Amino acid sequence: MVRAYLYLAVLIPLTVLFSVSAIVSTLFDASGRVHAWHARLWAQLMLALNRVKVTVSGSELLPDGPVIFMSNHQSNFDILSLLAAMPRQFFWIAKKELFEIPLFGHSMRRGGYIPLDRSDGRKALQSLDEAAATIRQGKSVVLFPEGTRTTDGNLLPFKRGGFVLARKAEVPVVPVTINGSGRINPANEIRLYSGDISITLHPPVVSPSGLRKSDAESWMMEHVRKQIESALEH
Repeated sequence: MVRAYLYLAVLIPLTVLFSVSAIVSTLFDASGRVHAWHARLWAQLMLALNRVKVTVSGSELLPDGPVIFMSNHQSNFDILSLLAAMPRQFFWIAKKELFEIPLFGHSMRRGGYIPLDRSDGRKALQSLDEAAATIRQGKSVVLFPEGTRTTDGNLLPFKRGGFVLARKAEVPVVPVTINGSGRINPANEIRLYSGDISITLHPPVVSPSGLRKSDAESWMMEHVRKQIESALEH
């Protein structure tokens, strides 16, 4: 527990420092590459501080062009691992409330991350339309289809929103399986452990043609879930 508090004592000021630096970088670089470099370095430092090693397999399966990465979600170290090790620049799709955090949220907006308003159906659909337009411009994004972290390592039911987005954006979904993060930062515990995290990238899933919209979304949901589960350690 002491280790976790010491980690937070470093995490918070380092996050503030990198947020400020990343915001400043966007004044000179509109592409987002420098902002992404800040995010990657911040994540790598936070992983190294807790002696966590991340490996990635399946990079050769990535198609050209923008994609939607969909990953299982076991702990906050999923975010650090993806930022630190993914082989392609990406942008987060995150709940709107995170963008309201002082400084940190402003940095997310300046970095091109995409807020999702889930307060009601109309606003959620508008958010999805805006996100789809952004993806069609060439941005790859990451989201967690479970919507929240699992407490036992098993996959939670998937939210449909990500698959509606994939259909609207007309881009492939790349399923991602993360193993090990739940052991680094166990659910419902204020404890941290060192260890290894593995990220497995699966073959892309493309929305099938000739199906009704809802059927195409359900088909994608089923196939993405199967691929993530196929590499999930229990």
